[in-house]
Amino acid sequence: MSVVLRDVEVRGRRTDVRVRDGRVAAIGALEPQPGEETVDGSGGALLPGLVDQHLHLLAMAAAARSTPCGPPAVRDRSALVAALAAAPADAHGWVRGVGYHETVAGPLDTAALDGLHADRPVRVQHGSGALWIVNGRAARLLGLAGATHRGIERDAHGEPTGRLWRADDWLRTRLPHPEPPDLGTVGATLSRFGITAVTDATPGLDPGALAAISGAIDQHTTALGVPLGHPVPPGVTAGPFKIVLADSGLPELDALIADIRAAHAVGRGVAVHCVTREALVLLVAALEEAGSHGADRIEHAALVPEELIDTLARRGLRVVTQPGFLADRGDRYLREVPAEDHGDLYRCRSLLIAGVPLALSSDAPYGPLDPWSVIAAAVHRRVPGDTVTGPAERLTPTEALAAYLAPADDPGGPPRRVHVGAPADLVLLAAPLPEVLKAPDSAAVRATLINGRRVHDNG
Repeated sequence: MSVVLRDVEVRGRRTDVRVRDGRVAAIGALEPQPGEETVDGSGGALLPGLVDQHLHLLAMAAAARSTPCGPPAVRDRSALVAALAAAPADAHGWVRGVGYHETVAGPLDTAALDGLHADRPVRVQHGSGALWIVNGRAARLLGLAGATHRGIERDAHGEPTGRLWRADDWLRTRLPHPEPPDLGTVGATLSRFGITAVTDATPGLDPGALAAISGAIDQHTTALGVPLGHPVPPGVTAGPFKIVLADSGLPELDALIADIRAAHAVGRGVAVHCVTREALVLLVAALEEAGSHGADRIEHAALVPEELIDTLARRGLRVVTQPGFLADRGDRYLREVPAEDHGDLYRCRSLLIAGVPLALSSDAPYGPLDPWSVIAAAVHRRVPGDTVTGPAERLTPTEALAAYLAPADDPGGPPRRVHVGAPADLVLLAAPLPEVLKAPDSAAVRATLINGRRVHDNG
């Protein structure tokens, strides 16, 4: 298959680009060959496709079939009652809610959720993705009273509260067998945003989950949750090994060191979930003992104390972060995080200055997927209500875009370029790049190509 993209902007110059056999075959003043497709770029920028370095594919598909239980769709208790009452159940009668936050109806447990909806089994996921809450009917069906999973929260009398911390794997073994997820819509949405490669950051992917994401979307797919030593199905690349340092219960230092060494021993770096100061300090201490791997990365880095920035740079750690959370829910952070830590939230510029490789990403479905809105968030750092947090951490539009353009296996590395011989994973914009970056918006994405094939075309 061959196509000529006429009059496109490549690195500031208007030119033509020929794509053939999944590669950029020529750049310059080109004449279409017989039978060759042509696309008039009208001076729009042609970029390498964007890479989302941290999202959760199966959770994205599930979220599309779930009932929103938090802002902006649901903002108070009465709205939550109405949402649950109207929520469709799955084939087994279960209601699945997502995106809950305590500002809606306070902390939820089984008793509180029964007060909202007791007629059907209900499970509601907190917006952080770390917590599920089940009502009484669901707790009985799950056999919660006799279960022993460490994530099951219990009260002072040893009774389950209905709050399940990081218990997704356990839940999957207790819930009725779900229908295979349809990732087609997820892939189409990614293409619409100009995303040509993704890294699934879900920990502990079992063979069924790996099979479900294998070849299910057009995007090149890397998975952090491939267990050590496990085979990887076609269509998936094993990335660094995902380790979660949960704020609900940090591991012992020796156990973390052992996990890091086990990953390094088989040639994989580690991708470590860190959203608190304590988790980051623990990780740094563990890496001092275990040693580093060139692919080691920190996921989120939601709070980075200034005194640790040089340590991250010295250890060669990459940071994969999500400033989109600031635009989405930064007002909550400013209320809930101590004022002295506000400057440490989702750092960007200080990391770049120190030489820490920085990649931007979404954490979808828990954060906003649209990369152009994340780029805008990194540039403006405005929270709901229009307050600017951490103005010294702002990136320029060019820097923010570059943080989406590094290869999937080199987050925070040099941005990819459109050049002869490069993979034809490309995004065509509707205007020159400087114009688009004045106000980043996904509406500017005109077409997306993966392996030279158009997977999105906005005309």
